[in-house]
Amino acid sequence: MHRHGNHQREDLTGEHTAGDRGQIIFACIFAAVWASDAFFLHYSTFPTRYMITAVKLPISIFLLVMAAYLAIRGLAIVFGEKRDPPAVIEKSVFGVVRHPVYLAEILLYLGLLIGNMSLAALGMWIGAIIFLHRIARYEENLLLARFGEKYRQYMARVPMWLPRISRGHG
Repeated sequence: MHRHGNHQREDLTGEHTAGDRGQIIFACIFAAVWASDAFFLHYSTFPTRYMITAVKLPISIFLLVMAAYLAIRGLAIVFGEKRDPPAVIEKSVFGVVRHPVYLAEILLYLGLLIGNMSLAALGMWIGAIIFLHRIARYEENLLLARFGEKYRQYMARVPMWLPRISRGHG
């Protein structure tokens, strides 16, 4: 089976060839746009006047903490534990959403975005969401090809991006 990236570990299915590079590019561009708008140019931060700091700061901090938690837990599970035989990862944060590390990236950008309400950074955030969604779909196709019905059942149980509030039916 041909794998993209992670050639050394048979338990890892692979990733899109542009995934890491694209994430780095989006992170650099987002950081440049966000920082230049927030601290120097202020060309699109006027919405920040309409949201008080006592509201936006706790929301921003909460999102940044959630991003850190999802990224640390998700990366530790994927790269810190070898699965023999290879299997669908369903525990911890992977039991809440199918792409916790990508969601962490989205929440990181959102937390920073809420901190200064930059419309320019908002555009970058939307672009990052579209990019990460496409990468996630590509990787899900790899996982479906490898694990078949087991991954299809996981997809039916665990949402892609937004955790379910209630697991009850009806």
